[in-house]
Amino acid sequence: MNYDQQLIETIVSRGVERVFPNEDFLRSRLSSGEQLKIYLGIDPTGPTLHMGHVIPLIKLSQLQKAGHKIILLIGDFTARIGDPDKNSVRKQLSHQEVLENAKLYQKQASRFLDFEGENKAELKYNGEWLDAMNFQDVLKLSSQMTVQRMLDRDMFRRRMEEGSPIYLHEFMYPLMQGYDSVAMEVDGEVGGNDQTFNMLVGRDLLKNIEPPKEKFVIPMKLLVDEKGEKMGKTTGNMISFLDGAELMFKKIMTWSDDMILLGFELLTDVDLNSVSKRLASEENPRDIKFDLASAIVARFHGEESASSAKEIWINDVQQDAVPLDIPQIDDQGEIIDTLVSASNESRSQIKRLFDEGAVKVNGEKVTTEYILVSGDIIQLGKKRWYQIVGNNLQK
Repeated sequence: MNYDQQLIETIVSRGVERVFPNEDFLRSRLSSGEQLKIYLGIDPTGPTLHMGHVIPLIKLSQLQKAGHKIILLIGDFTARIGDPDKNSVRKQLSHQEVLENAKLYQKQASRFLDFEGENKAELKYNGEWLDAMNFQDVLKLSSQMTVQRMLDRDMFRRRMEEGSPIYLHEFMYPLMQGYDSVAMEVDGEVGGNDQTFNMLVGRDLLKNIEPPKEKFVIPMKLLVDEKGEKMGKTTGNMISFLDGAELMFKKIMTWSDDMILLGFELLTDVDLNSVSKRLASEENPRDIKFDLASAIVARFHGEESASSAKEIWINDVQQDAVPLDIPQIDDQGEIIDTLVSASNESRSQIKRLFDEGAVKVNGEKVTTEYILVSGDIIQLGKKRWYQIVGNNLQK
């Protein structure tokens, strides 16, 4: 076991939204000398991991370095049901679709976790125990949760207020995820803070077993843009593990400046005090973002590829004559409305520019159907440039 206090403090605080039951409990467990069993569950709803998965994987990596037992749980059963969405019921996937999606997950996660060493991480599938449950088992599990407790979840409460339907199987999802903790007899769980409710259900269930057990929960901060939208496939700004070095570097360089410090905190091990000092100085934020993009790309593709991607990005920008100080504008809801507001041209003039292929976003020609994302760089014609930094409709 590794009792290095700096490592323990990093585990407890870096990138962490909150610790349940509290930080002192976690510090005590990490210093107890006991090898703890900690897991991260991922539902394979897509064919690749993305940058949002990196955040809890880095935390698991820190815990593995401290000597603890790590489990990467593939939700091959829970993915067939789908974690309830904010606005509507999710499309249910077949088992074949789920397993096909999960093919690359262990290999991709091995960038952060050691699956072969002495203290190797373990790969599990929750279909192992959830597929084996009969109706009596399901009823017994359901009896440990009230409807009132389920309605504590913000997305359920919001849908109730809006009159949107909530299906009974959606209530079962937190119970199924919670039962994973019981089935694996874990000591702790790591996940995004959007999974806090589900992770706490597992904590509640462990308190009901004999003997009762206290599970710590580490909800991680999310990498969000200026709109508060998390970076992922749902919002269309996903950085995939399959992205090449050049594409990955380019996507990171489109992030808004206020994402720089959070990006360093969640996706690198760079000292945050040094980053904060640079941001507070008169240094060009673009140069700090260069270092962020280089650090992330190097983790996936190596230092040489990161350096090459930086040079290619610089050359592309110079070739397109992108100005250093691009005017920042608010997203008005649709790209045409946004450009009309920014340029003071008429809708017909803007539409004509689209028809002529004279509108680019992040260097690529787009249509009027393009949905803007915070950080997008728009080129209008040859000489006008804008960067999206906010959503005026939310003000």
